Amino acid sequence: MIQVTAQMKILLAIEPVDFRAGIDGLARVCREKLAADPFTGVVVVFRNRRATTIRLLSFDGQGFWLATKRLSTGKFRWWPTAAGDAPTTQLAAHQLQVLLWSGNPMAAQVAPAWRQISVAQ
Repeated sequence: MIQVTAQMKILLAIEPVDFRAGIDGLARVCREKLAADPFTGVVVVFRNRRATTIRLLSFDGQGFWLATKRLSTGKFRWWPTAAGDAPTTQLAAHQLQVLLWSGNPMAAQVAPAWRQISVAQ
């Protein structure tokens, strides 16, 4: 089972990918186009050209997990555009949860992950 924690690195591939390639093809895309090592435990999120399906690829130390979500109606409305030369953008765990529910993770209002507590004197 894929368990996404707040400490995990989550990369979102900006360009759409051909999903016929499967696990090996997506791992190759990670290495060659995204400059990311899929064996480090990073979760990489891909989408298809029609924006109706997203896939998550992750390595857990024993093997790869490939999770797919295909919307029965509609499309994933939000997806980042290329910003400079970066082929990916990084997401936080709560942003991935919003994206999986077909929302805009950048518009989600959540509490900060960490804040320093000051001691009153």
